[in-house]
Amino acid sequence: MPELQRTPERFSTAEYEERLRKTRASMEKLGLDLLIVSDPSNMAWLTGYDGWSFYVHQCVIVGPTGAPIWFGRGQDAQGALRTVWMSDDHIIGYPDHYVQSVERHPMDYLWAQLADKGWHRGFIGVEMDNYWYTARAHQRLCDGLPEAQILDATGLVNWQRAIKTPKELQYMRKAARIVERMHRRIADKIEVGMRKCDLVAEIYDSGLRYDEWSGHGGDYPAIVPLLPSGPDAAAPHLTWDDQPMKPDEGTFFEIAGCYQRYHVPLSRTIFLGKPPQEMLEAEKAVLEGMEAGLGTARAGNTCEDIANAFFTVLDRYGIVKDNRTGYPIGLSYPPDWGERTMSLRRGDRTELKPGMTFHFMTGLWMEGWGYETTESLVITDAEPELFCSIPRRMLVKS
Repeated sequence: MPELQRTPERFSTAEYEERLRKTRASMEKLGLDLLIVSDPSNMAWLTGYDGWSFYVHQCVIVGPTGAPIWFGRGQDAQGALRTVWMSDDHIIGYPDHYVQSVERHPMDYLWAQLADKGWHRGFIGVEMDNYWYTARAHQRLCDGLPEAQILDATGLVNWQRAIKTPKELQYMRKAARIVERMHRRIADKIEVGMRKCDLVAEIYDSGLRYDEWSGHGGDYPAIVPLLPSGPDAAAPHLTWDDQPMKPDEGTFFEIAGCYQRYHVPLSRTIFLGKPPQEMLEAEKAVLEGMEAGLGTARAGNTCEDIANAFFTVLDRYGIVKDNRTGYPIGLSYPPDWGERTMSLRRGDRTELKPGMTFHFMTGLWMEGWGYETTESLVITDAEPELFCSIPRRMLVKS
């Protein structure tokens, strides 16, 4: 048989080992002997694993010593062999008759493997509030490990990811060039009568195609393009249809560039016609509020400080935004490009530190219309680094 060809490592072994050290330090604080990680973003961050296999049960096991263990469907073990930094003996694939079976469950196979290693006792952490860890998986794991105490460790790994390394920031800057390219394509192509599905095709083309000038292509983002128009823009998460773009409607575009699974979201709004005064006044408030928020986005301040600065401006204009105004970003898989830890909202006193990365989401979803202009940024000791350079003001095309 030909020798197995591994894909080039996205990070050094030393960086993966440092991630493992930080994770184990957090486990020790919580008194955990073992950690079972089901979030594919956390799995990738700990091991390098990259594959569209999160629709079946899989996980990474962090034991008391040694490298992590990848656990997943047998046919996906080949993908693990090609992408993870660990040696082959740290990969466990379960037989396919465990997949979507009413008679057996992959967690049955997992707890048997843990028992073989003597890891079936003590305190075991799992990500209970997680898209990819089901109620049945938890029940079967608990049934199979009666001598263990299964505890909630949701977010344990996510928090270790908050401060990005230079290599991670390098990938995010490449993602920023991609999303800039996407917005320029939108501005160039959008017009009355263009079918929205065709515009989405342009967005995907510009976000994925290899670019000779930058020397890289794009990865698939964790969220599809969001581009509701007119009254539909009152809702933040509608997708697209095949209908023509209409005159006298505004459309916001919430999209992200993605490179090596690292995301940089950026939103802008385009109006085909003459924007109503109400929307222009709202834009004025948002842009002023963004400047105020960015002025506080530096190490030593808190998430709440950014939110307070922004919302204080909105309050002065009489605009109500009853949702958070940002969240951390980085490595992610569907259905979400956020890191699911801190939030830019009043009451979140998390201290900002250099290397943290956020999507400053200042979108407004009002009765009958919506407006989004956002920025993705890196916290520094001084003013934040903005990933992108795209004009914030609403683009008006007549």
